[in-house]
Amino acid sequence: MIKISIAGDFVPINRMASLDEESIQTAFSDVAEINRSCDYSIVNLECPIVLSDDVRPIEKVGPKFKTDEKAVKMLHAAKMSCVTLSNNHFCDYGEAGVRDTIDTLDRNGIEHLGGGRNLDEASKTLFKTIKDKRFAFINCSEREFATATQQSGGANPLDPITQYYAIQEARKNADFVIAIVHGGVEQYPYPTPTMKKTYRFLIDAGADAVVSHHQHFHCGYEVYKDKPVFYGLGNFCFDHRRKRDSFWNYGYMVTLSFDENHGTLFDVHPFVQCNHEIGVKMLTGEKKDSFFDRLARLNEVIADDKRLQETFEQYLSKTMDINRILLSPYTSKWAISLFGRGWLPSFCSKRKKMLLFDRIECDSHRERLLHYLQYQMKH
Repeated sequence: MIKISIAGDFVPINRMASLDEESIQTAFSDVAEINRSCDYSIVNLECPIVLSDDVRPIEKVGPKFKTDEKAVKMLHAAKMSCVTLSNNHFCDYGEAGVRDTIDTLDRNGIEHLGGGRNLDEASKTLFKTIKDKRFAFINCSEREFATATQQSGGANPLDPITQYYAIQEARKNADFVIAIVHGGVEQYPYPTPTMKKTYRFLIDAGADAVVSHHQHFHCGYEVYKDKPVFYGLGNFCFDHRRKRDSFWNYGYMVTLSFDENHGTLFDVHPFVQCNHEIGVKMLTGEKKDSFFDRLARLNEVIADDKRLQETFEQYLSKTMDINRILLSPYTSKWAISLFGRGWLPSFCSKRKKMLLFDRIECDSHRERLLHYLQYQMKH
């Protein structure tokens, strides 16, 4: 039996950044105990390691995160063997951050995949021999500001066609294939219907397990064709000043057990992270039971395509204002506030909305629109 652990989003900022070496060991002692029982352990490093104060963040929508070499001490303390780099924050500090991250990980003996100095490097499958069995790990993420190209560093993008061929090739050279995906709707505790179809497709393509993270809320899982699909592990260790006693603070690790006679088995290890206490602590007793009850309710929705679709449509209805504001011409917070209250007109006619829908809905039109927007951002 070969055991591999996988954990979610690791962003060692705020209170985590001020820990001394002894406190670091304490913060990850529970995790280390689980990982010592495993043959290989993986976590998603969702920020670059930046070695110079002179490096500036890129222009992008959303927050920009970074860490320093102290992150390596935390990874070692947690007994992590490898990090995934394909995520929407890997390029927050540009090419310098990409290079610093890769160089620092290599120098400290931590394996990595999913990110590179160019697309060819970022999309490489990581092969690892464990107890005479060959494993293939594939890591990708939904496209945002971190996507690698042939000319620039970044994250390996999620493209089911590309991943299909990567998995097919990996099957020729490995006994087991694991796909790790960074994607989903942030702070929404279910997969979208499209995610469910896509991740199941990766199993159909030949993956023995699919594990996902990104939402910052833990999600449920299912077993599809005797293979586990985890739709969101939640944060592994991500301290947020305004998040206490919330979904943000609870997540889980998975340990996958591989046996040719029994297929892919798994265990779920729920924890609380960076809540009132700094670090990651496994849940016990009633809190652990309560977590599994909640997980079971999430799984019930995931198992029912109709309920999953209805739940997603309800979420879309509640969050329409985000896109209503996006399609308005206003940029200042005061104008946006007035527009949100209905005191300013939208100036976005029905015909304009139809044109936008056509440019986004049609694959060929969308590709042209994205090229135009990328050109405008650069110039």
